[in-house]
Order: sequence, then structure tokens, then C-alpha cells
Amino acid sequence: MKSYDNSLFDVEIDESHLDCLLNPDKQKPVLRLAECSCSDEMRKVCDKVCFFEALSRDEYGNVAIHENCCTGCHDCVGDCKSKNLIGKKEVLPIFELINNTDDPVYAMIAPAFVSQFSDAMTQGKLRSAFKKLGFAGMVEVSLFADILTLKEAIEFDHHIKNEDDFLLTSCCCPMWIGMIKKVYGELVPHMPPSVSPMVASGRAIKKLIPNAKTVFIGPCIAKRAEAKEPDVKDAVDYVLTFQEIQEVFEAVEIKPEELEEDLKDHSSTAGRKYARTGGVSEAVQNTLNRLNPDRSIPLRSFQANGIMECKSLLKDIQTGNIKANFLEGMGCVGGCVGGGKALVDKDRATKYVNTYGDEATYKTPVDNPYVIALLKRLGFHSFESLLEPNPIFTRTFLTEKK
Repeated sequence: MKSYDNSLFDVEIDESHLDCLLNPDKQKPVLRLAECSCSDEMRKVCDKVCFFEALSRDEYGNVAIHENCCTGCHDCVGDCKSKNLIGKKEVLPIFELINNTDDPVYAMIAPAFVSQFSDAMTQGKLRSAFKKLGFAGMVEVSLFADILTLKEAIEFDHHIKNEDDFLLTSCCCPMWIGMIKKVYGELVPHMPPSVSPMVASGRAIKKLIPNAKTVFIGPCIAKRAEAKEPDVKDAVDYVLTFQEIQEVFEAVEIKPEELEEDLKDHSSTAGRKYARTGGVSEAVQNTLNRLNPDRSIPLRSFQANGIMECKSLLKDIQTGNIKANFLEGMGCVGGCVGGGKALVDKDRATKYVNTYGDEATYKTPVDNPYVIALLKRLGFHSFESLLEPNPIFTRTFLTEKK
């Protein structure tokens, strides 16, 4: 028998690098790969990049990530000149799960999916692609954006009674939510108690199919941190980005645009347009108009586009310098279509999202029979019942301001 050079087995590595790939659920949203070797000037840039103050230096001058402050936005990953920071990966455990369990695994696709993988790719073809990978099915999260739209429209109708009242729409962006909770905690009471569409989707699937596992796929890295937050961690088992799932498609030679249509058209215009800045406000406005067109105090919306505008808007609220009563914040410029792991330019993606939204059979969740039927299956039998605390769509926000 040939004798091999077994000295190669004596190699030493940092085991945390391998662990971050095989056991992502045990890792922080951002990981440091090696000791920092940056110049003093580069370190000054690093030290200021995180709005949430989640970065500091350890006794050796290396970057340390504070998990309790980190929202998973990954600004630090992009700004690290030494490419020494990475986000945790969840690809391997997901496909291990699909291949080694009898439990159904559902792909939950973010509303920003339109045009991401190919101009010729439809939602029906993408559903076929996920089934080809071994998923039991694909659910458009925009259907649950419909339900959260309905909930927030009813919240607005019931709670905005005078000209000084306002709501901070709470259902979409984890960076927006993180800013309010961690930095502007006194504004938390103005957030309606709603989970995100991602969390609503995961919880609903698991209520209807108790042994199901759920995987969210979208352009937002911060969704990984949201999925691990203690009060909502029951909803989503794993989070993948559009870039990661595209790499999977390429690795197994699946071209979604060439597959057959598995078409199920369930979401309305309202939920589909959540993917871009202003979509939430527009959805709630149109839904409110359907529910109560004769309101004495109309909805007056304002949108903050990107972290800097969000910060400016929240400061204006603190000083009373606002005229709107429904305030929407998106941490990425352009909204979710501008997310860090999107595959196409935000302007092009916005155009496709708007077209897809306008093509919907139903314009608001009030008109969408699938929304009503789903709510009934989940135990809701009136619009007003969405205001009652429930374990699927309700979240209690607590300030984390230091």
C-alpha cells in the first residue's frame, strides 16, 4: 500500500472559522477572521462605522463585536478594508436539514424577489426552482405583508384620534426598529405592536403545519439578527440571502427562468410593494381608504430612505418638527430592493416591483379573499380581532436605550 504524507494532518487552523460555517446558529451576526493589522487611520474609520456602537477594541486592539448591540446590518463588513469581517453563513445547515429530515421545509421569499434572479423569472418558475432543490414549497412573504398592512391600517384607525398623534410603522425593517429601540427608546410607545412579515409568515406556516421548518430568503443581512431575537425566534429557522441562493442555483445548475410555471397568485398590490421605500405607507393608506374612507383625520405619511434619513427623521420627531402622522423608515436606500445582498440595481428592481404590484388581481388586503381565508384558518374572524394580542402577529417592543 502506498504511504502518504500524513504530516499534512498536522495542520492547525482557527476552529472558529469552520464552526461559523457548520454551526451558524451559535455565532454572532458578524465574525472577525483574524487579528487586525490595520493602520491607525484605518482603525479610526472602523471605530466610527457602526451607528449602533456594536464595535469596540479588545486589549490587543482587535475589533470586538457586541452581539447585544449588533443589528446585523453588515456596514462594518463592507467597510473593512482588510476584508477581516464576515457575516455568518447558513447554507450548509439548511441543505443538511432538507436532505436529512422528513419534516417539510418551506422557502419564504421576500417581496423584493422580483427580477432578482432573471428578467424572465416569474414567481411560479421560482417556486418550481425551490421545489427542485428539495423545499416542500415557496411562500411569498408579500401575502403576510398584506395581513400586516391590514393590521396597521386598523391600528391607525383606532389609535390616531387627534392631530398630535402619530405611528412609527413597525413591521418591516430591522435596522429601523433597532434604531428606535436602541437609540430613540422614548419613541417605542408610538410603534404599533406588529411583527415583521417575515416573522408572521414563519409563525403562520408553523401553526398550520406544526412540524414545518422555515427558511427566509431576501436581500437583507439584518434579517439574520432579527430571526434570532428572543421574542420572535420561534418563527424562522434559517435566513439566506438572494446572493447565497443564486450561488446554490448555479452550483446545482438550476435555471429558474427555464422551469415550468407553478403559479399561485395570492398577494395584493399592497403587500407586493413593501419591497421599496414608500410601499408600506402606500399600502396602509390605500387599505385605510377601503376600511374607513370618511376618517376625520387622514393618514399623512413621510418616509425616511436610508440610515442617515432615518436618524434625521427620528431627531425631528424628538423636537416636534413633524407634520406627518404615519412615519416609515427604511435602513437601506431604496428600501429592501437596495439591500446589501440584492442581485440587481435598486432602481431597476423598484421598476419591476411596481409592475408586479400593479399586475396583482387585488389592490388591497381588504379585497384579497386569500387574506381573509388565511386569517380564518389562523383563528381570526373579524378585522377588529387583529387588534387583540395574539401569538402570531403581535410583538411587544421594549426599549433597549442605554
